[in-house]
Amino acid sequence: MKTGNAKADLRRKLITARKTMSADVKTQADARIASKLSAWLDTHQVAVLGAYLPMAGEPDLTALYATLPGRGIQVAMPVVLEKNQPLHFVRWQSGDALARDASGTLAPTNRAHFVKPDAVLAPCVGFKDAQYRLGYGGGYFDRTLAQSPRPLAVGIAYALTKADFSVETFDIPLDVILTD
Repeated sequence: MKTGNAKADLRRKLITARKTMSADVKTQADARIASKLSAWLDTHQVAVLGAYLPMAGEPDLTALYATLPGRGIQVAMPVVLEKNQPLHFVRWQSGDALARDASGTLAPTNRAHFVKPDAVLAPCVGFKDAQYRLGYGGGYFDRTLAQSPRPLAVGIAYALTKADFSVETFDIPLDVILTD
């Protein structure tokens, strides 16, 4: 099991692995993940989906996001208003203005329409069979999932990022992890 510095080393290794995927392989993998997510959405009642904007080689699902309003699903993006707090979600559509939030991540600048998602997408740096996610170490998703009511949590990952790592007492398993 990985702890402390070993987790930081594992994060670097997994991020490097996904960043070094060829463009063709990544595009195909992203399409497979988007297809699985689309099918998952067909079988779950989701009016508001907490999504994410890809960074550091994460799976890019933005083309799918553009189709969701036509299916009756509102897309919302996470915003960190204050460090060490749960994520807040704001309505979003392609083309909305973005700026860095309190965590340094790009987020919508229009904060007039906060929403509570029925399901959230959690991009995974790594994952393990027991539905646990290795993230960037900030704890934002775990704090978000600890709230009530808890949204469904859908991990999004490349299969090559499956790894063994220690689970902490504050880690909350996801409901499902979709991979390529």
